[in-house]
Amino acid sequence: MNIIIGRNKTARRAYGIDEIALVPGNRTLDPSLADTSWTIGGIERSIPILASAMDSVVDVKMAGLLSDLGAIGVLNLEGIQTRYEDPKPILDRIVSVGKSEFVGLMQELYAKPIQPELIKQRIIEIKNNGGIAAVSLTPAGASKYGNIVAEAGADLLFVQATVVSTAHLSPESITPLNLEGFCQEMPMPVIFGNCVTYEVALNLMKAGAAALLVGIGPGAACTSRGVLGVGVPQPTAIADCAAARDDYQRETGRYVPVVADGGIVTGETSVNVSPVVPMQ
Repeated sequence: MNIIIGRNKTARRAYGIDEIALVPGNRTLDPSLADTSWTIGGIERSIPILASAMDSVVDVKMAGLLSDLGAIGVLNLEGIQTRYEDPKPILDRIVSVGKSEFVGLMQELYAKPIQPELIKQRIIEIKNNGGIAAVSLTPAGASKYGNIVAEAGADLLFVQATVVSTAHLSPESITPLNLEGFCQEMPMPVIFGNCVTYEVALNLMKAGAAALLVGIGPGAACTSRGVLGVGVPQPTAIADCAAARDDYQRETGRYVPVVADGGIVTGETSVNVSPVVPMQ
């Protein structure tokens, strides 16, 4: 139902996470019968969690540990891990500074160019440790480094931006990433994110997405509510994109997982992971 918010302006009612309450369903289930396994890009996992592609969350070691536990850790290929041969001293510097020094330090550290050879090295390190090499690039990074990721043998490639769509507008001097063509060229499954609407989710699935990340910042690392005073209607976004997934599956027979992208906040502890929204 549309709501009039001003002259000639209407809005649709949407819901944030803090407005939704979870209640028990009609049936109860013995824990021994619960099955949390899921499949993404043909890879089956026992725990439906993706650890966020953030320098503060996933490195080579963490990616291996999460793989051993039955989850997946996604490595950011445009961060500290691919700019510095030894990222540990860099991360130690970040941890040691106060809020007043943080922005300047981050600008300094991220001014160092990405080293293509480190992209390949990190993927190989994860695989040599027995982990699932799930890695993340921005659309611009995918255009530039996609071939390197393919040559290194990554298992999953996440193409992520604040918002991703098949109808991106760019300056004439920049050729936007052709998502459908990219999916066809890459030898591994490609996951796109983020999106929030039924139409965009459906278009991304038609472009060949192996899975979708849904949301634009509802979690622990989000600053939009604090800075802008505007919340993100994550439950509504999940429901709309899940509806697109169901309609797409009925039409094509192909199931595309929808992943709720955002941090889980528990008390004073925040963990940046993405819980998977089940089909039913």
